[in-house]
Amino acid sequence: MAARQGGGAHGCPALPLANGRSIPVLGLGTSHQGGYSHDAVVYALQKCGIHHIDTAKRYGCESLLQKAIKDSGVKREDLWITTKLWHSDYGYENTKKACLESCRRLGVEYLDLYLIHWPDAHVSGKSNREVRAETWRAMEELYEKGLCRSIGVSNFLISHLEQLEEDCVVIPHVNQVEYHPFQRPQELVDYCRSKNIVFEGYCPLAKGEALTHPTIIQLAKKYGRTPAQICIRWSIQNGVVTIPKSTRAERIQENCKVFDFTIAEDDVEILNGMHDGRHVSWDPGLIV
Repeated sequence: MAARQGGGAHGCPALPLANGRSIPVLGLGTSHQGGYSHDAVVYALQKCGIHHIDTAKRYGCESLLQKAIKDSGVKREDLWITTKLWHSDYGYENTKKACLESCRRLGVEYLDLYLIHWPDAHVSGKSNREVRAETWRAMEELYEKGLCRSIGVSNFLISHLEQLEEDCVVIPHVNQVEYHPFQRPQELVDYCRSKNIVFEGYCPLAKGEALTHPTIIQLAKKYGRTPAQICIRWSIQNGVVTIPKSTRAERIQENCKVFDFTIAEDDVEILNGMHDGRHVSWDPGLIV
């Protein structure tokens, strides 16, 4: 799946989704851990040409983002905004209500991408599969109405995706999963590609663990780059939409400077070979 130029802002390449829309391959992640920086978001939007913002109800910063987007002066149609549905809002009616509430907090009339955050539903008396199917039916309706321009899932494994395909009509456009040199779930990536689901990766720096690895430091020296740039470039070269997080302007700038060099194929293979299965975030492996 080759990235094409022009779909993203300021020359940031974009990947085509199954519905004909294009998602910028590099985004700015936000989170509930480590705080939130208004200035960093405005900086990313204004100065770095990062127009892809990834958030979630769970992170508690949707209304803060509304202000940052407004202050940036970037037009709504030039932005890609992703947010996520938290499991306390799963279910048919709840999902529709939660989507409208996220839109209200973000100050937008539609979402570019809405994701089911996590495959575990925590609903007593119903299986996870039942709740996921019911939730997804609401997502499909939101998509049909244009309230969500694209819909997808996060932290879903092959088994979860297979069940969803059996239970539903629209196949997710995106699956957002932890992805970095130590956690490269290639079987899941291949499965998503076979279903035309774009694979999106979070924690590309393994929450900093990748930045001190001798192999990554060595490659950074070889290419005259930083370890973070090596990790992000590697992820993008593997065809993964990549969303690093930072609250510091200089880090965001560093993370964006990844389109003017290429990692040689044999070095990509070295990084691919570093997979050891560790998770720095959630492990959805135990969820049925």
